[in-house]
Amino acid sequence: MKLQLALDLVNIPQAIELIKEVEEHIDIVELGTPVINKEGLKAVEEIKTTFPNLEVLADVKIMDAAGHEVTQASTAGADIVTILGQAEDASIKGAVEAAKQQGKQLLVDMIAVKDVKTRAAELDKLGADYICVHTGYDLQAEGKDSFEDLRAIKDIVKNAKTAIAGGIKLETLPEVIQAQPDLIIVGGGITSKDDKKSEAAQIQKLIKEGVTA
Repeated sequence: MKLQLALDLVNIPQAIELIKEVEEHIDIVELGTPVINKEGLKAVEEIKTTFPNLEVLADVKIMDAAGHEVTQASTAGADIVTILGQAEDASIKGAVEAAKQQGKQLLVDMIAVKDVKTRAAELDKLGADYICVHTGYDLQAEGKDSFEDLRAIKDIVKNAKTAIAGGIKLETLPEVIQAQPDLIIVGGGITSKDDKKSEAAQIQKLIKEGVTA
């Protein structure tokens, strides 16, 4: 299991300072959609240049013109690029093809997908590298989480790796680990803490030990 740090409400200098605090305890740094909307793909370029040993995920949430968008993000330095699970199959195929050509990986974000099981099976066959169950901010505010969706797709996905995002923190981590995703994505569970390094270290330790609830 890998740990991905999600950065959303920061600018580039803030992102660099935050990553420096936790760099030794994370595997992947995600530049979230709000960061890229504000700063553009130069955010990806600067973070990859500053932290060449970390994988960088560009959360561009592609919906159309997928091959072009994947190529643009990859050229900027992204190791992993996101596309929405609700995108057309033709877009998914274009994104998969472009990612392979660039030697990069594609993560399909299942946010707002209603029939998670059916779509996960389709995406698995289409060649996605990661399928990510994701409860967004708005549903988190209503008390929803992604744990049930993760358990639902674990038995279905045969080729892709699985990932989970949305409201994960140290207290809920054992339940996540029990489902054994390949990638655990944590945002505010680290970035909102006063001692971010300590929090990231504890989360990393639990993941490495594979502790279950």
